[in-house]
Amino acid sequence: MSDMLRAPAEVKYADELAWLESVDTGPKPFSWRLSPRMVRLFVLGSERADGLDREIPQKWFGDRSFVERSIVTLASDRGLLLIGDPGTGKSWLAELLSAAICRNSTLVVQGTAGTTEDHIKYSWNVSMVIARGQSRESMIPSPIMTAMEQGVIGRFEELTRSTSDVQDALISILSEKYVSIPELDHDNIVFAQPGFSIIATANSRDRGVNDLSSALKRRFNFVRIPVVTNKRSEAEIVRFRTEELLRRHRIELEVPPTLLDILLQSFADLRAAASAATSDDEKLESALSTAEQIGVLEDAVLHSQFFGDRVLRAQTLAGSLVGSLARRSPEDLAILNKYLHGVVEPRAKADGGEWDGFLDGGRQAIASLA
Repeated sequence: MSDMLRAPAEVKYADELAWLESVDTGPKPFSWRLSPRMVRLFVLGSERADGLDREIPQKWFGDRSFVERSIVTLASDRGLLLIGDPGTGKSWLAELLSAAICRNSTLVVQGTAGTTEDHIKYSWNVSMVIARGQSRESMIPSPIMTAMEQGVIGRFEELTRSTSDVQDALISILSEKYVSIPELDHDNIVFAQPGFSIIATANSRDRGVNDLSSALKRRFNFVRIPVVTNKRSEAEIVRFRTEELLRRHRIELEVPPTLLDILLQSFADLRAAASAATSDDEKLESALSTAEQIGVLEDAVLHSQFFGDRVLRAQTLAGSLVGSLARRSPEDLAILNKYLHGVVEPRAKADGGEWDGFLDGGRQAIASLA
């Protein structure tokens, strides 16, 4: 694990998953490694009422019903589509579910405009085909086909970013549960083994890019993941991710609760301003998601560690916020400047404290970018 830049969930939590499997006495669908109850417990963490001898930390923060519906869908023969705004934790939830169910979250297809049917079915090793002809040995299965053969979970990220041809190819896999290989005379059908399913993700902001057909929609159960608006839940997510960052970089730096509150309040203020805006020019290009909050805090922490005095300060946090959110010039800079003068400045005058430093840091960052 120390040799990996980012270990997949099944590697990162291998000891925990093995322990849960050893004490799991619940019924397991298909070839699942954990029962649905234990899958939920792995994702959402344990409680005293669970009666376990070991505490299982919470890894995904959101409504319990979303996780339960996702698990129930995967226990059926339908695909699961997690849909929501960028940064709502769709991919992380898909990874955790795959890790808990089959100990393999790496069978992933990334949907883009360049994704082809080969990426979800199979392609060929050209040199082997030239030398020996087309055979199963010279075939290169896609991650989805590999998931079918092994009876595990395949993942499809950003489904609505792929073209209609690719989406149509997915329909037959989800409905027929096999892939035909017409180039071969024998052994030319790959059947899905029990336990195979697909978890797809889609950004709600991509609506209209490559809309899903009605036929494909019928093969998926939709679970909509909303933007986290509860400040307490959002604080838990940001704190959890930041602690992971500090451990990964071996950084001993404290994130003061007051600065975390300022970050959360700033994003809440900017979201409110975006909701009240009457045109796109009055909205930040950023989605203002929880993931972007984590990015702002990560940037500030690393800057404080490597270029500061290893103490996170309000000025640094404000500079990271402006640097991360000001993507358009002059539109985003004007919006952030208006926020600093209209909201942060009065708050700094009334409350003082860290808000003064946050105001100064924001002004300096905008001045350097203007």
